[in-house]
Amino acid sequence: MAEAAESSSGGAGGSSSPPPAEVEAVAAGWMLEFACYCMCRHFGEGCAAEFRRWGNVAQALINGVSKIPTHQKKVVYLCQFLIRIAKGKNLECHFENDKRISPLESALPFWTLLEREENKLEKLHEDIRLLIQIQIVAVHMENGYFREAAEVLERLYTDSDSDKPLRVKLATVIRSKDPYVPLLQSFSYDLLISKVKSYIELFMKETETNFLIQAATKQVESNGLGATTLQNKTVNVEDDKRNLETKQRPHLGQKHRVSSVLQSLNSLQNVETHGDALASGRRRQRWTYKEDLELKSGIRKFGVGNWAKILVHGDFNNRTSVMLKDRWRTLCRIEQD
Repeated sequence: MAEAAESSSGGAGGSSSPPPAEVEAVAAGWMLEFACYCMCRHFGEGCAAEFRRWGNVAQALINGVSKIPTHQKKVVYLCQFLIRIAKGKNLECHFENDKRISPLESALPFWTLLEREENKLEKLHEDIRLLIQIQIVAVHMENGYFREAAEVLERLYTDSDSDKPLRVKLATVIRSKDPYVPLLQSFSYDLLISKVKSYIELFMKETETNFLIQAATKQVESNGLGATTLQNKTVNVEDDKRNLETKQRPHLGQKHRVSSVLQSLNSLQNVETHGDALASGRRRQRWTYKEDLELKSGIRKFGVGNWAKILVHGDFNNRTSVMLKDRWRTLCRIEQD
């Protein structure tokens, strides 16, 4: 009986494993913080596809939380805020049941919540709040929705004396039906995005201590991954190429095979051995829809930045790794627009 009691209590020390639900909650918290960090990074870099991917991850984690822990409220608010800001110019996108509420107007309450979570950065907070409010009106005007812009103005601004000057100016702008007046140009959408990027840079510095980020960093460093591995791979490939080139001149069949191997090695290193004419021809060649799909598939499999691997394993029409990188940047800009 004593042995049974000891066994049921979790061993000689009387300890027991923590409840699985609590363990999952802690792990989910780390994952959410990491997803938010990734969202911030890709938002700052302007890579819309990766931002959306991590935004979906963060949203799924948030939806699975029954109660937000106090220490993670800021993370949740920031995720929701960025998701809405990223869709700021798309009036066809709705986050609220009230279809009159644009993404920027939906983002404003989350910015208010973020302001309450901090007692510093007061100037930056004020700047971003002002820009959001002005751009809520401006985006409606840019789309020709002047009546809706006037309705937004009524919802946004109270009758307080502090709001009155700006409210009067915006009302005058709406009546002019000119979305390109100096006031709106001075408080542009691009300026809003720039200010938000400044804010998330500070947030990322604060969250560098996230457990998953630290653990992943140590793992990469201990395994010798990253730039060091790529450098070693380049050196090894270069050595192999030199060995092939210094061998005795082969007969015709061997010469063809060696030439093919050298071409593959050169592609892996992004070395173009056929001169400027071929390089120019490659640059002029338009990307096909199939190549875009191959590029996206390779990024999903190997990750952004592993252009050499993606090039070798993908079906591309005479491309180089630099071309893959440039095309990915172009696709990111297109999807963001």
